[in-house]
Amino acid sequence: MSTRDDDILDFDFFDEGEQPSWEEPPGEGEPPPRPGRGGPRGPRPPRQRLRAPGNLTPLLRLVGLIALAILVVVLLAVWIEGCSTSRKHDRYSSYMSQIGTVGTASAALGQQLSTLLTTPGLSVVELDAKLGGYVQQAQSQQQKAEGLKPPGPLHDANDAAVQSLGLRVLGLQGMQATFKHTSGTKDATAAGQALAVQGQRLSASDVVWADLFRSPAQAVLRQQGVDGVQVPPSVFVPNLDFVSQRSLAAVWTRVQGAAASGKPGGLHGSGIAYVKAQPSGQVLQTSTLTTIKVTQALAFEVGVTDTGDSQEVRIKVTLTIPKQPSSIVKTATIPLIDPGQTLPVTFTIGALVPFGSQTSVKVDITPVKGETNTANNTAEYPVIFTL
Repeated sequence: MSTRDDDILDFDFFDEGEQPSWEEPPGEGEPPPRPGRGGPRGPRPPRQRLRAPGNLTPLLRLVGLIALAILVVVLLAVWIEGCSTSRKHDRYSSYMSQIGTVGTASAALGQQLSTLLTTPGLSVVELDAKLGGYVQQAQSQQQKAEGLKPPGPLHDANDAAVQSLGLRVLGLQGMQATFKHTSGTKDATAAGQALAVQGQRLSASDVVWADLFRSPAQAVLRQQGVDGVQVPPSVFVPNLDFVSQRSLAAVWTRVQGAAASGKPGGLHGSGIAYVKAQPSGQVLQTSTLTTIKVTQALAFEVGVTDTGDSQEVRIKVTLTIPKQPSSIVKTATIPLIDPGQTLPVTFTIGALVPFGSQTSVKVDITPVKGETNTANNTAEYPVIFTL
């Protein structure tokens, strides 16, 4: 029998430690037969089996369960964090939307005040009634801001917004009281100074909103990692000159004059001070042809002067350039101008002008109420446009 045949016969069909039923175990004290050359071989030591130990499968199962549990915990943590981030974003976004609604309404109230004070022929009684309504609106806006529930880090910023709205309430109340208490006097300078104090409260409210509400709120959003949420602005006085002592004294004079006579008092008038082509700065002349190089930035600046001794409001200015099939017509309105003051009005034209032949730039200022001399309200300037 060959060695290969011996290996086949020696294949182990039995588990370790088992003896085949047809073999008798060697007797006690008998040594196992020694293999001889060519003779039968004695029992061989059991072979190592290539099989997993019996306790390895539960261990692998345990490791798998632990890995699965860790994965579930990680996914749960990510989901919870995502939900928390989403809820945080929603809280901040909802608050900014609410305070933005209040701020927008307050800014619109400031525009209404500007329109009121530039209304021609406004009487003291009409002014008092309107201001009383504005005070009530401002108080309601402040109460709405006080009732908001901002996220914790925005409490101080919300308090600043409430303070800003409170200054607007005080400014409107003070303005109403000043107009009422000075109605029987003739000192426009003193009345203007008293009104300017109230105007300072209104302009200060814009500073508080910008510096103590908006800037800190933007910083909080950055610190909290909240993206895509805007902190709303709210500007009550867009033009500080409007609440100056000079302007408010002129408003007071105009209102008092209307109350005394039923019409604007004093001398009234408006006129064209100059017309310039921009950005070149060329000054147009009514008696000289001006050649204007055209660019996309072409515009005309019209200087308008209050030529009377009374404040004027809502002055309409029109600029016209003849062109086929239809002329270029631009209009603008000056809300308020004081006696002797000259204000610029700019009309953007661009490159859509007639080229190559002489044409004109015409300016018209609508006469103000009570104006008798309108000779300087209209002017026409010959020009030629080139590339």
